[in-house]
Amino acid sequence: MEGESLGDILRPIGIIARSLDSISNIEFKEVDLTRGQYLYLVRICENPGIILEQLANLIKVDKTTAARAVQKLERNGMIERRSDVTNKKIRLIFPTNKGKNVYPFIIRENEYSNSIALKGLSESEQKQLGELLQKVESNIAGDWEYVKAGHKRNY
Repeated sequence: MEGESLGDILRPIGIIARSLDSISNIEFKEVDLTRGQYLYLVRICENPGIILEQLANLIKVDKTTAARAVQKLERNGMIERRSDVTNKKIRLIFPTNKGKNVYPFIIRENEYSNSIALKGLSESEQKQLGELLQKVESNIAGDWEYVKAGHKRNY
């Protein structure tokens, strides 16, 4: 972090996120997943029957972005949308067998990436890093909700 202030933690977090995203996009081509779709598929597999708005909130994207990703996954046969039994207007999202079969591959990649990222850290350092990152995530999530609701942050 030479040349950066100690408080600028977003730069390395961004580099880590973009690096892992690039790796995943290359490796997931073999299972018919394109840019970032694996994030959606994982959340759908973990939450079968989720609705689009909940999915968008989990991933921290706007509803339009989530809708485009869901449409691509549906066209690719990874997920399917079904009408809710009590309210036909509500569309529930489920993984298909194809999506369920890809899910373990994504999880293995995630576990491997975690092991690489945490290499050289003691168990207590890993725990501390996890706890600190959860605090950072919570802070940012609060701002995300605030801005999403139409407010402006005061810099």
